[in-house]
Amino acid sequence: MQQMLEQRILDAFPGATVSVAVDGNRAEVNVVSDAFVGMNRVKRQQAVYACLNDLIADGSLHAVTIKALDA
Repeated sequence: MQQMLEQRILDAFPGATVSVAVDGNRAEVNVVSDAFVGMNRVKRQQAVYACLNDLIADGSLHAVTIKALDA
């Protein structure tokens, strides 16, 4: 699950620095990307959630904590 989440995020944000920690159906995601420049915190988190929405909807992921920072 961890590698799949990392790959999904990297596909959406090429060149980003990504770390993911998974504990059961919970994930902690840290992303640093130039793509976030000019975005507020909420927009950054929404952009990352967009990569994971189907997993949240089908119950594969229950809780996701996101830290998204611009480079």
